[in-house]
Amino acid sequence: MSLVQLIAHADERGLAASGLACLDRCVPLLGGDDEILRPLWTTLAHPADADAWASRLARVRGALAGPGEPGEGEAALLARRMLAAAPSEPSAAGLRVWADACSLAALRIHRLLDPAGEDTPGETGEAGEAGGAGETGGAGDAEETGGGVRGGSPLVAAELRRQTVVLELLAEHGTGGLRRAHEVTTEGRRVLRAVVSRRARGRG
Repeated sequence: MSLVQLIAHADERGLAASGLACLDRCVPLLGGDDEILRPLWTTLAHPADADAWASRLARVRGALAGPGEPGEGEAALLARRMLAAAPSEPSAAGLRVWADACSLAALRIHRLLDPAGEDTPGETGEAGEAGGAGETGGAGDAEETGGGVRGGSPLVAAELRRQTVVLELLAEHGTGGLRRAHEVTTEGRRVLRAVVSRRARGRG
């Protein structure tokens, strides 16, 4: 199935993992360490524990959702909006909207940061309002084809693959897919952290 179809058919755990994975890969933009979202990942093994999700989400927001830095770029702003839009109550309806918006925002972030990509004015679309997307369309401006991704730069193509893999793992294995989904996300976070570091050195 395509990414759009995977989001449309995912259950609460799959949707929460999808949104959380997108946010986790973008944590370097928020100055967070690699373990900051692990408590939220842990709650996904027990999706009925809504109180644990809400309390841990509040702690993560307290640690990461401070005021943006002066001159903060669009990519960091999108990551902040992903965190701000995370639903405190992990219901299917709220998580589906969030997962879809996170998909769009994460793809946009990777397009903005990809040194090989050519950003086109007007491509932001709904990604600028993470959490406000009203329909499932997470593939955004990177469209899946039989040979990969059309219209996507290399970093975007890799992000699209990771989003798809996370949803497939949860759809096929349920709780048993969480460990591998987290590993895929960790790999993506390391890639983005390296990109962010290179850009910072270039500006320096």
